[in-house]
Amino acid sequence: MRVVLWVIGIVAAVLILVGLLSNAAQWLMIIGAITLVVVAIIAIVKVRQRTQQSQRRH
Repeated sequence: MRVVLWVIGIVAAVLILVGLLSNAAQWLMIIGAITLVVVAIIAIVKVRQRTQQSQRRH
C-alpha cells in the first residue's frame, strides 16, 4: 500500500509540474493538486489506524 501511495504522489507531482510548464494545461495542475490532497488524507488515515492498532496490542 505504501508503494501505491508513493506512485500516486509522484504522478500527481508530475502532473502539477507539467501543468506549470504549460499554461494551456491548467486542468493538469488541478487534477494533480486534488490527487496530492487525496494521497495525503489516505496516508494520514493509515498512520492513525496503525497507531491505534499498536496501542491496542500493548
